[in-house]
This record gives sequence, structure tokens and C-alpha cells, in this order.
Amino acid sequence: MRILLTGATSQLGHAALPLLADAGDGVIALSRAPGPGHSAAAEWLPGALPDAMPAMPPHDAIISFGPLDGLAEWLSKQAATSARIIVATSSMSAVSKRDSNVPGDRAVAERLQRGEQALQRECERLGVRWTILRPTMIYGVGLDRYLTPIARRALRWRMFPLPPGRGLRQPVHAQDVAQAAVSAVRNEAAGSRVIELGGGERLRVDEMFRRVRDSLDRATLPLAVPSAALPLASRLLPRLRGALSRLDQDLVADNTVVAEVLGVHPRPFRPEMVTWGAAS
Repeated sequence: MRILLTGATSQLGHAALPLLADAGDGVIALSRAPGPGHSAAAEWLPGALPDAMPAMPPHDAIISFGPLDGLAEWLSKQAATSARIIVATSSMSAVSKRDSNVPGDRAVAERLQRGEQALQRECERLGVRWTILRPTMIYGVGLDRYLTPIARRALRWRMFPLPPGRGLRQPVHAQDVAQAAVSAVRNEAAGSRVIELGGGERLRVDEMFRRVRDSLDRATLPLAVPSAALPLASRLLPRLRGALSRLDQDLVADNTVVAEVLGVHPRPFRPEMVTWGAAS
């Protein structure tokens, strides 16, 4: 197959490129600049959804790791497409942040839901089979915006804050999400589905952070954050308000469909030092 890959330099794009190469697929990789070390693995085209798209050569499928609304907007301008299949990633935040008491979180959930709905409409208009993946917290190639920054700050400061939290988390490795996307392209049973995707293990927030700390190759001082300090931290660090408010909330996915339909069984959360290294 010839596959258009958007978000090719993202953490999911980084994980998907070798999988597609191993499968023998031709890849048209869309990004603002070619990814380092991947120039031979794909035909790189400069561009960005929705308004900075180049003339697109024919392709059989699209795997999109970029914003759903951008993909839907670009498709809305197409009278027809050569793609027969589109697989795109959303996020479990479409559900978990829907009823948040933080306005910014609710806005994220609303945007994701609108993007999912818009993409479905455009695919149906164009006669394209669609699949939307909703992963939980993604990690694994050193490009995520949550666990990797925490790990790197701890390495610099030699201190590791350990917030309290009874809520369950299900971190999912970028390679497992990429494998699900590649599998969905070839699996007709994945069509017209929104599929949840979490890691192979559910663990409490405090245990997740302990495992991140244990994975580091330098000693860090553990600093237990008392529950009484969380309201102050929310006021001092507004960007963390949503995350702090969800420490006791379960943020998990049901992996039944991804296992039974796509044959993907995500790995448990066992980070190592290389997990936090920059992708190359």
C-alpha cells in the first residue's frame, strides 16, 4: 500500500515509520521538515494540515497523528480522494475531560469530540472507511509532554516530587499505538469504529510516578507532596490545575476491541532510562 502519514515527526510518527517500512508499504510522510534519520524510510513532503498542504500524489490510505479537526477541514475541501481508508488518533481526553471543573480541559474535550464527528462526516461523504483511535497517556520515545518532562526535570534537579493520587492510570507506549494504527489500515472489521487504547497495565498514580523515578539512572530525592498542598499548587501553577484535579480520578481505557479486532496487546508500564531519551 501507499500510505500518507501526517504527524510524521510526532512521537507516533516516529514509532510508525519503521513499522510501515517493515511491512513494505510506501510512505508519503507529511511534516514541516523531514524527520532526522528517516529520510530514506519515506517520501517526505513539506506541509501541514489544513491549509499548507502540497499537491498530493495518489495514496491508498491515510494514517493521521495530527489534529483531527485539521484533517477534517482539509478533507472538506476535497471533491474526491484516492484514499480508501483513514485511521486517525484522538484521545481518551475526549471522555475524561468532558466533565472537568477546569474550563480549559472541557475545551479540549469539546474540540476532540467535534474533530471526531467532523472526520466521520467527511469520510462518509467521500466514501472512505474510517477508524478513530482514542489512546490514553502516550509515552515511550522521549517526545511526550507529560512523563518525559517530569523525568528530565528530576534528572536536572536531583529531586522527584511524588504527588498523592488514588486514581488509576494506563500509560500506553507509542509503539503500541502505532501498531494499532497500522493494523487498523488492513482490518476491515476496524471500520466505522472509535477504539479505546490503553497500556497493558492499570496502576495507581503514585505507583506510576514511583516507576518513573526508579527508571532513572541517577539518584533523586523523593519529595512526597501532601494533599493539603495541592490547592496552593493549582493556584501557583495554572497549567497543572487540570492534572492535579484528576489525581483521584481513574483515566483508563477498555482494551477489548483493540485486542480482539486489531490483535494488539499493549505492554505493561515498565519504563527504562532510554524511555526518556530524545528520539533520533
